Amino acid sequence: MHCGRRLRSRHNRPPVLTDAESELEVEQAMESKMSTQPKAQIRGPILDYLVLFFAGLLYAVALQYFVLPSKIILTGTEGIAAALSYLLEQQWVFIALYAVFQTALLLFAFFRISSTFALRSLVVVATVVVALSVMPQLQVAKPEPENERIILVIFGGLLAGVAKALAFQRRGSTGDEDILGAYFASKYLKPVGSIGVIAAVISTAFGLTLDYIKNGEVVSLVNTLMYTCIYIFITAESLNNLYRKFKLTMLVIVSRRQNEVGQMMREVMPYRTYTVQQGVGGHSGESFSMLRTIVTHEELPAMMEAVEAADPNAFFYHHDIEGISRRYYIPPIR
Repeated sequence: MHCGRRLRSRHNRPPVLTDAESELEVEQAMESKMSTQPKAQIRGPILDYLVLFFAGLLYAVALQYFVLPSKIILTGTEGIAAALSYLLEQQWVFIALYAVFQTALLLFAFFRISSTFALRSLVVVATVVVALSVMPQLQVAKPEPENERIILVIFGGLLAGVAKALAFQRRGSTGDEDILGAYFASKYLKPVGSIGVIAAVISTAFGLTLDYIKNGEVVSLVNTLMYTCIYIFITAESLNNLYRKFKLTMLVIVSRRQNEVGQMMREVMPYRTYTVQQGVGGHSGESFSMLRTIVTHEELPAMMEAVEAADPNAFFYHHDIEGISRRYYIPPIR
């Protein structure tokens, strides 16, 4: 077998370790990892809430200075709140309805997802509400279609997608369709951004209806629909590319230390299994084991670190996969 990094030949082979030495190396790697946990347990939550606060602030900036001025329809209940605020030309309507809708969705998250997820989402949502209430009114670009509306939509979509991804990475959300996305993504193993696209259908139809009632022009309606589609696509793609909990990859490890690597993989992720295939190197003629496992992109760094700790000479690679049995387990957002 010829891989990117060639397995060592007989004349340059690594020293042969006894079983006791191999077990000692694995134990030392685990002890080193465990020794750093107490500090991480203290710093982790503080950093999480700082990132959640920043995510809420970033999402508020996206709404205040880019999304709402461009008069596009947001997804989910945010879209309903935005459409009504456009109709009445009062931003406080959006803030009030946003707070009401998010309260209901946070209660759903508390009972159907987890209390931790609901609490962390509350931090983001509260930050958004407060920030929208106190941030000054600024015009960063002209929102008319013939001017810079497309710039507002694109940049607003990027900022919103990054904010959503940051919140999800810290086991929270920006509320609204993200809460439903977290719930249904766990059930159907779909990227959370895809759920947002589905949620956008109802809110967009509602918003376009109000747009037609207010302006009475098909041209205005079509224009708003086009820019709304651009915003939804950019936000969903940004979220899916930055938050990869529900994207799967196959990790393949080539090693002569099957038992040590397998033990470390089980220690790191007890709920993940793997298959073993025996092989022979095409250049060296030596025997080796090939271990295959399927993990999420979120789990991949920890798994590769575990493999390198168990066998520094191991060769591994990974590639994305599409389509998997519903029996595959992905830990829910807790």
